[in-house]
Amino acid sequence: MTSGLDPTFLADLNELLKAYRTRCLWYIREDYVPSTPAEILRTLDAVEARADRSGYVKARQLRQWLLRHSSTPSAAS
Repeated sequence: MTSGLDPTFLADLNELLKAYRTRCLWYIREDYVPSTPAEILRTLDAVEARADRSGYVKARQLRQWLLRHSSTPSAAS
């Protein structure tokens, strides 16, 4: 669950989702918020694949933070 993640990380993730939901995540429910590291990584994959350079860079930074700080083995997969 995201409750164990850094509040700053979660705020940055929510900001990214809000900014790129229409462009990159149009096929996902508007109220969807990923709640596990695996879900977050899949969502970041979608943003990286469809965003502009700025969105790609931000998604990549969030991915790197999550992989460094997550103790969940599936987050590194």
